[in-house]
Amino acid sequence: MKAQRFVLWLSLTAAALLAGCSTPATRVVLLPQPDGSASAVVVESNAGEVTLDKPYQRATVRAGGPRPPTLDQVDAAQVRAQNKALFEVAPPAPKRYTVYFEMGDTSLTPASQREMTTALIEAVARIGSDIVITGYTDTMGAVVRNDELSQRRAQQVRQMFIDRRFPAARIEAVGRGERELAVPTADETSESRNRRVTIEVR
Repeated sequence: MKAQRFVLWLSLTAAALLAGCSTPATRVVLLPQPDGSASAVVVESNAGEVTLDKPYQRATVRAGGPRPPTLDQVDAAQVRAQNKALFEVAPPAPKRYTVYFEMGDTSLTPASQREMTTALIEAVARIGSDIVITGYTDTMGAVVRNDELSQRRAQQVRQMFIDRRFPAARIEAVGRGERELAVPTADETSESRNRRVTIEVR
């Protein structure tokens, strides 16, 4: 949930920067999420409110007395052209990686070792970025053991970033055990796609 809030926060910040300061109106434009997911923001005035829930919707709050905000749709190309400097300094979209583990331990599969190298390079290259790491297991074994194993996997990946001199304070690592399976299975089922750690560099 923290990652989702962060992405929404980026969109709302950008939208707020697009708010016009020209008199006699203030305008707010909702930008699309980088991954295409839904987002929304409520714009209030003394006389009412409107909800922006589609990309490039615009709310206009006019000065000079209690008036409710008005809602319309603006052209994406026009918004980008008129706010070129803002889009040029906007942070890049988050990068997401998934690495997989051998059954029952914290050893990365050979393919995931290569993916991990890519993630490390990307993270170090992003100045000021932070990382969210989440570990998971399949349903083999006890729930308590899987919670501990997923945490160890997440911490191991975290340490790999620290070893590459990525600031430890900007890395969050959590374990989710056998919750949130990538591939739903019955209990006591070995499934390689569930033995994973997800990495979000943002």
